Amino acid sequence: MNILFIMYDQLRFDYLSCAGHPYLPTPNFDRVAQMGVRFTNAYVQSPICGASRMSFYTGRYTSSHGAQWNGFPLRVGEMTMGDHLRKAGMDCYLIGKTHMRVDAEGMARLGLAADSVIGARQAECGFDVVIRDDGLWAQGPDGFYDEQRSPYNEYLKTKGYEAENSWAAHANAGLQDGEQASGWMFDNADKPANIREEDSETAWLTSEAIKFVDTAQGPWCAHVSYIKPHWPYIVPAPYHDMFGPEHVLPPNRDPVERENAHPVYDAYMGNKIAAAFQNDDVRAKVVPAYMGLIKQCDNHLGRLLDHLEMTGKLDDTMIVLTSDHGDFLGDHWLGEKDLFHEPSVKVPMIIFDPRSSADATRGTTCDALVEAIDLVPTFVDVAGGTIADHILEGQSLVPFLHGQPTKTRDYAISEYDFSATPQAVKLGLAPRDARLFMVFDGRFKMMHAEGGFRPMLFDLKTDPNEVYDLAKGSTHQAEIDRLYGYLAKWGRRMSQRVTRSDDDIAAMRGKSLRKGILPFLKDGTEVNPEMTTAYRGPVGQNFTPKT
Repeated sequence: MNILFIMYDQLRFDYLSCAGHPYLPTPNFDRVAQMGVRFTNAYVQSPICGASRMSFYTGRYTSSHGAQWNGFPLRVGEMTMGDHLRKAGMDCYLIGKTHMRVDAEGMARLGLAADSVIGARQAECGFDVVIRDDGLWAQGPDGFYDEQRSPYNEYLKTKGYEAENSWAAHANAGLQDGEQASGWMFDNADKPANIREEDSETAWLTSEAIKFVDTAQGPWCAHVSYIKPHWPYIVPAPYHDMFGPEHVLPPNRDPVERENAHPVYDAYMGNKIAAAFQNDDVRAKVVPAYMGLIKQCDNHLGRLLDHLEMTGKLDDTMIVLTSDHGDFLGDHWLGEKDLFHEPSVKVPMIIFDPRSSADATRGTTCDALVEAIDLVPTFVDVAGGTIADHILEGQSLVPFLHGQPTKTRDYAISEYDFSATPQAVKLGLAPRDARLFMVFDGRFKMMHAEGGFRPMLFDLKTDPNEVYDLAKGSTHQAEIDRLYGYLAKWGRRMSQRVTRSDDDIAAMRGKSLRKGILPFLKDGTEVNPEMTTAYRGPVGQNFTPKT
């Protein structure tokens, strides 16, 4: 069986019609949900692109792999999805974004050439690259944000787009009086992007995925990773005006959230992103554009599904739909995805398993707590490999897909290292103290902040909108203590003994005895005589002092 692992960037869990959005029809996401299982409690291991993706790709928590912020390199030698799958006999390819930053210093130290097979895989997060395009070809006074070549811009040149950076000038900008109306400015979010829809990023990457499917030799895992609906919030016609202010849901926010707010939360509510999304005029333009981007993603998902069905490949291809994090869109007085409220840290996760053993669960939902790190062990399971559970910190989701009884986790964990942000500076935090942890047991969600701050606590049963921070008072100390117990248990996990499995260790026990390492014996009778054979018997020469 093959695996089509599709990720959308910054897609909220609740902006799909199968998840209950009242105005945004997503028939193709819904189609996969009807074919498989929709997980309703899926959480990422960090609400920031790079750190979250490195957890998806390694199957490990961010404090285990260490790449905890955008641009933090994934260290050389970290096992990735591609490494695990190749060991199981499945190739692993990339079509789109990873946000991976290479550990160039580590590669130089080990003499790994980037143009060698192993060097290229180390530099590309373990993938064999079909197309790598991280999709943010921003350009400022100091040059490009992404220093790599843009394959998307090269494609646009072949289509007659003459700008030096058509990603910025066409795909992510509209027109106003013959001038660029950049998607970086929220005022332009209601304009159509100045590009033919069939040449837009989502359309282009879908075509590349279809080309791959037509030529690939299996078994394979293909990570098709879209940049959208990530900002800049601008979309080509006809998607730019499919939705309007009348389709914008009221923001989930309450003045009580600002009262005695947690200092870290307060710092984020006061940043420029939050200020923009606290403006209703901004939301009236941005949210419809965001919905249009999702609608476009859904339509191109339909193209891909139709092609798989038409070519007969749907019968032997597992499909996974998810996102690296969500988007606040003004909820909780915030923009972006920095903290652990549901719109940020909870993601869509829909899995179609074509095997008959999954027939009983088709069209169902699963409310078990699952994490992004569960996908790598799931894929290894599907590939018929052995899950290296001394390395991989997630669990296979195959039992859920096949309706088999399985032990569910007691809590989900997410981490956020905000040491590189203005908020850390505003709070006067040393880089090592600018760290947050989420512990969620399915009802109570706690955020712990290093640096001597109090926690935050929400009861999602009585307060599903996460408005009332129960840690402001003293009535829920027992729940806080219980969740801190979970955090402490998680913190004591065995996460770095990655070169020896439990089976390896069990097989090692006692072997040194058979290699002649016999310490602490009184007279040798404590062990089997064969262990001491080499240490008994006559010696031809005597060099001991004569008495």
